[in-house]
Amino acid sequence: MIEISGLTKSYGSTTVLDGIDLTFGDAQIGAVVGPSGAGKSTLARTVNLLERPTSGTITVNGRDLTALSGRELRAARREIGTVFQSANLLRRLTAAENVALPLRHYGVSDVEVRRRVHELLDRVGMLHRAAHYPSQLSGGQRQRIGIARGLALAPSVLLSDEATSGLDPDSTQSILTLLRELRDDLGVTILVITHEMDVVRGIADQVARLDHGRIVERGSVADVVRRSDSELSRALLPLPPAVLAPPGHRTWSLRYDIASVSPFWVAGVGREVGADIAVLSALIEEAGRGSVGRVTIAVDPAVDDHVLERVLARHGLVPERAVLRAVPGAEPAA
Repeated sequence: MIEISGLTKSYGSTTVLDGIDLTFGDAQIGAVVGPSGAGKSTLARTVNLLERPTSGTITVNGRDLTALSGRELRAARREIGTVFQSANLLRRLTAAENVALPLRHYGVSDVEVRRRVHELLDRVGMLHRAAHYPSQLSGGQRQRIGIARGLALAPSVLLSDEATSGLDPDSTQSILTLLRELRDDLGVTILVITHEMDVVRGIADQVARLDHGRIVERGSVADVVRRSDSELSRALLPLPPAVLAPPGHRTWSLRYDIASVSPFWVAGVGREVGADIAVLSALIEEAGRGSVGRVTIAVDPAVDDHVLERVLARHGLVPERAVLRAVPGAEPAA
């Protein structure tokens, strides 16, 4: 478990992080997202204590790491492993030697180093590449080695700082699957700092949006998508462009409001309002223990708006906007 409380980081008169409060429980994957300049890189450096925060606390398993200094801090840093963008492997060392670096830094015996490196490379599916140099590995393989190195000291928290940035879709999916396995098998808490919303949807239990050094929105991924038409909600699950609506029809942009929306809701709504419902665009995915979705539909203008809204609500859908919008090319409603 990691708890970040009142975390502030300033450089002179410039405050980059301003009172960050975040908590991620054991075996949870939490994501922090935000635009360039929001403070994500600074947050990563302070969380893994590469830089000291100006104020606030970083508590791992009940121990405030920011209160430590010297030898105690050096030992406590073992609680947080880090996976960097592009893995940051030393090119003159083999995969096995890169994984061994943290162990040797902490004076672990040669016998234990060999045992631990073998175990970790096997865990990330890279034992057959132990003697290869970084230049001989693909981007996804290098990240697997980076993850193994981040786990070398058996941390309880693993910080992933843009670890999938620049990888192709297949490699990204492979890394996300590995991180989920590590969470489930080892019980490690994973903090993902990323700008890739597909990564957040694919892996995170919780998400927080950082903007100008402050957390402006947070919650479970499913709840954030369902609860509002916020900037983070739309970024996590954007509505695809709609196809042309039938002439004279009106369009409604909807979102799933509950986790258990029936896959047959279109037919059900149509029967209840006495008119066909046309789906113009949709994006529906699994999140948490249910579904999240955004849908654009076209409806005959003879259907009463209030009746339609009540019927949609019974099926677990709510309008994204209070005002109906027209699709370009459609004839205006009568």
